Amino acid sequence: MEYMSQEGYDKLVAELRQLETVELPQVREAIAEARDKGDLSENFEYHAAKREQARLLGRIRFKQRVLENARVLDTSKMASDCVQLLSRVEMTNLANGSRMAYTIASPHEANLREGKISIKSPIAQALLHKKAGDVVEVRVPAGMLKLRIESIRCSSSA
Repeated sequence: MEYMSQEGYDKLVAELRQLETVELPQVREAIAEARDKGDLSENFEYHAAKREQARLLGRIRFKQRVLENARVLDTSKMASDCVQLLSRVEMTNLANGSRMAYTIASPHEANLREGKISIKSPIAQALLHKKAGDVVEVRVPAGMLKLRIESIRCSSSA
């Protein structure tokens, strides 16, 4: 089972719809055009279109499986006193004093540019079930980070 926000679920549904209604028909049209050009054994366009179709069908199946197992979390019933999925966490790096804020999101919603880190990431794993004021140590590729949790709030959209 994969827990996610309503926003993440809706985004996944929209991506699946785009793949099924726009991109897949375009690829099928490209296959038909390439097939009309004759000999398929040496037809590069045909083989490229078939590879693209296989790639798209794989992405569609993957997204369908994710949606089948997805459960949307009701953020109104979530406690905000400890870090959990969909929590917005502000913290301070104790080594250099820099502040950062991340939302703990499902792996399918994680996007560092948007400030969303995967619940499966080392930082999120170290923060889980901690409270404001707690200090956690996290092993990251660059070494050990010592972080102090400044505040936690429940994010309505991850």
